[in-house]
Amino acid sequence: MDAYDEGSHARHGRTGPGGPGDPASPSAPPGSDVPPPSDVPPPSDAPLLSDVQSSSDTPPTPGAPSAPDADPPPPTPPPEPRTGVAALSLPYRIAAAVALGTVAVVVCAHLGMTFLHVAPANTVSKKHAETIEDWIYPEFEQNWKLFAPNPLQQNISVQVRAEVLTPDGGVRTTGWYDLSAEDGRAIDGNLLPSHTQQNELRRAWDFFVATHDGEDRPVGMRGTLAESYLRRIMVMRLGRSDAAGPGGVVDQIQVRSRTTEVPPPEWSEEKVSTKPVYRTLPWWPVPQDEARGGIG
Repeated sequence: MDAYDEGSHARHGRTGPGGPGDPASPSAPPGSDVPPPSDVPPPSDAPLLSDVQSSSDTPPTPGAPSAPDADPPPPTPPPEPRTGVAALSLPYRIAAAVALGTVAVVVCAHLGMTFLHVAPANTVSKKHAETIEDWIYPEFEQNWKLFAPNPLQQNISVQVRAEVLTPDGGVRTTGWYDLSAEDGRAIDGNLLPSHTQQNELRRAWDFFVATHDGEDRPVGMRGTLAESYLRRIMVMRLGRSDAAGPGGVVDQIQVRSRTTEVPPPEWSEEKVSTKPVYRTLPWWPVPQDEARGGIG
């Protein structure tokens, strides 16, 4: 055995690591089997320095319990209450939707019929002329055509009188009631006159004239309808004026028109007759359901 062979020091020599000349390597006591400190492994449960440093940079794992001092999440605000149709139950919402749809369809149909009535004659209005007339007449009739207005050039007054059955069994005839003059007085000075005051009586008379011949005979079903419409208006107006008196009943009515030409302006050389022209209709019996001022 070599003189320099001294256990673990034989591998490195006298000047190698762990040798006697290495001041950083404390020598173990003679006869001890404990290896030098540099060869002792660290405890298995002790964290390494690199692990400690890297753990501070690692983000928290989702779902992991939060730290005890973390703030709780803010409470969720309650939903806002529903208003309008959305607040209704499902059956009422369905009913409201059906009602709105029905109104929209009727309004669109009315606007379409009115447009086809006042517009110049075209393929659609000619093909569906009967349907359009049934919808428009008599309540929605217009006396002008789109793009071609026809202003009135005459003053027409509609008048009516009645035969009244008195309570004692007699018959008396009232004087003429100028219904157009009554409407004129109601409109004069009124900033918002009603549609009936302006147009009901005038349009009813125009409808009658357009659907009757020169002998005052109705032309087709529209003529009969115009006659019934005008008669009901007359009876209703007489009822408002209490023409029958206490206990009296209107048995027949007679209608006439008084027409005068609108005088031309002073600077015009046009000459027109100012003499009134009367058109007197025959007596019309009044049905029992209308005799007391009704419009049945």
